[in-house]
Amino acid sequence: MEFQDVVRRRRMVRDYRTDPVDPEVVERALANAVRAPSAGFSQGWAFLVLDTPEDVARYWRAAADDVENADRWLTGMMRAPVLVIPCSSKATYLERYAQDDKGWTDRDEARWPVPFWHMDAAMASLLILQTATDAGLGSAFVGVPPARTAQVRAEFAIPDDHDPVGLITIGHRADAESPSGSPRVRRRRPMGDVVHRGHWGR
Repeated sequence: MEFQDVVRRRRMVRDYRTDPVDPEVVERALANAVRAPSAGFSQGWAFLVLDTPEDVARYWRAAADDVENADRWLTGMMRAPVLVIPCSSKATYLERYAQDDKGWTDRDEARWPVPFWHMDAAMASLLILQTATDAGLGSAFVGVPPARTAQVRAEFAIPDDHDPVGLITIGHRADAESPSGSPRVRRRRPMGDVVHRGHWGR
């Protein structure tokens, strides 16, 4: 698929079939993810891959309130056979920038008004989404419910120095799956509203 087609076709899919995903596609997505840019080449990311029915079910039991009486959204999402939880490590960035070639020996978080550890994990996540699209699969990026993050951490032994930044679902789109969610009721903002050249508002 041409790159522009990948960009144009990528969207958040919320309803999947249970057909298995080719493991080679998952490996390619992860290999692409670690090619994402990162501040200082810190690479402060990690990816928890859940690709067995048992592990996928464990995630949803940890993250959702009532999987036995799931609503339409949750039912469609739970059918995705592959889940990836991208995590970011602030400690990795603070340590990296305390090294000789950077020189911020105090590891002061105030030097980071923007949390690049989350941004870099998000860029890596987008490469996973794009790889899934390129392979003809559906995918979505959603948040881990804040009230359930501790349970997800405990269930999968995610270390304290890594923070889940979201959840990526990957699978084959349901036969009747169609654009859903916000794009149904919100238009894409025109380029003229979001691109400013030389001066804001021009």
